[in-house]
Amino acid sequence: MAKRCQVTGSGPGYGKQVSHSHRRTSRRWEPNLQRRRYWVPSQRRWVTLRLSAKAIKTIDRKGIDAVLAGMGVPARKES
Repeated sequence: MAKRCQVTGSGPGYGKQVSHSHRRTSRRWEPNLQRRRYWVPSQRRWVTLRLSAKAIKTIDRKGIDAVLAGMGVPARKES
Protein backbone atom coordinates (compact mmCIF):
# COMPACT_ATOMS: atom_id res chain seq x y z
CA MET A 1 0.00 0.00 0.00
CA ALA A 2 1.35 3.42 -0.96
CA LYS A 3 2.29 5.90 1.74
CA ARG A 4 -0.19 8.47 0.47
CA CYS A 5 -3.10 10.26 2.15
CA GLN A 6 -6.46 9.21 0.67
CA VAL A 7 -7.98 12.69 1.11
CA THR A 8 -5.21 15.22 0.39
CA GLY A 9 -3.03 12.97 -1.77
CA SER A 10 0.13 14.04 0.05
CA GLY A 11 2.95 11.52 -0.18
CA PRO A 12 6.61 11.31 0.73
CA GLY A 13 9.00 14.15 0.03
CA TYR A 14 12.45 13.45 -1.41
CA GLY A 15 15.74 15.19 -0.82
CA LYS A 16 19.30 14.78 0.36
CA GLN A 17 20.76 14.14 3.76
CA VAL A 18 23.92 16.22 4.17
CA SER A 19 26.59 15.08 6.60
CA HIS A 20 29.07 17.26 8.45
CA SER A 21 31.60 16.69 5.64
CA HIS A 22 28.89 17.62 3.06
CA ARG A 23 28.51 14.13 1.63
CA ARG A 24 25.00 13.82 0.21
CA THR A 25 22.84 10.71 0.34
CA SER A 26 19.24 10.39 -0.80
CA ARG A 27 16.47 10.22 1.78
CA ARG A 28 12.73 10.64 2.00
CA TRP A 29 10.40 12.28 4.49
CA GLU A 30 7.33 10.16 5.19
CA PRO A 31 3.93 11.82 5.67
CA ASN A 32 2.31 11.60 9.10
CA LEU A 33 -0.30 8.96 8.18
CA GLN A 34 -2.85 7.59 10.64
CA ARG A 35 -5.51 4.93 10.09
CA ARG A 36 -8.88 6.40 11.18
CA ARG A 37 -12.38 4.94 11.20
CA TYR A 38 -15.37 7.26 10.70
CA TRP A 39 -19.10 6.64 10.88
CA VAL A 40 -20.76 8.03 7.74
CA PRO A 41 -24.43 8.75 8.54
CA SER A 42 -25.48 9.21 4.91
CA GLN A 43 -24.19 5.73 4.00
CA ARG A 44 -24.98 4.14 7.38
CA ARG A 45 -21.60 2.42 7.60
CA TRP A 46 -18.06 2.76 8.93
CA VAL A 47 -15.32 3.94 6.57
CA THR A 48 -11.64 3.29 7.30
CA LEU A 49 -9.22 5.76 5.75
CA ARG A 50 -5.46 6.30 5.79
CA LEU A 51 -5.14 10.00 6.50
CA SER A 52 -2.48 12.60 7.08
CA ALA A 53 -2.72 14.75 10.19
CA LYS A 54 -3.80 17.67 7.98
CA ALA A 55 -6.68 15.61 6.53
CA ILE A 56 -7.85 14.64 10.03
CA LYS A 57 -8.07 18.34 10.92
CA THR A 58 -9.97 19.02 7.68
CA ILE A 59 -12.52 16.29 8.53
CA ASP A 60 -12.89 17.71 12.05
CA ARG A 61 -13.63 21.14 10.52
CA LYS A 62 -15.85 20.23 7.54
CA GLY A 63 -17.30 16.86 8.50
CA ILE A 64 -16.84 13.44 6.94
CA ASP A 65 -19.77 13.77 4.49
CA ALA A 66 -18.40 16.98 2.97
CA VAL A 67 -14.91 15.54 2.62
CA LEU A 68 -16.16 12.33 1.00
CA ALA A 69 -18.30 14.38 -1.40
CA GLY A 70 -15.18 16.37 -2.33
CA MET A 71 -13.37 13.10 -3.04
CA GLY A 72 -16.17 12.09 -5.42
CA VAL A 73 -17.61 9.29 -3.30
CA PRO A 74 -21.35 9.10 -4.07
CA ALA A 75 -23.80 9.00 -1.18
CA ARG A 76 -25.86 5.82 -0.93
CA LYS A 77 -29.45 6.31 -2.10
CA GLU A 78 -32.13 5.94 0.57
CA SER A 79 -34.61 3.16 -0.24
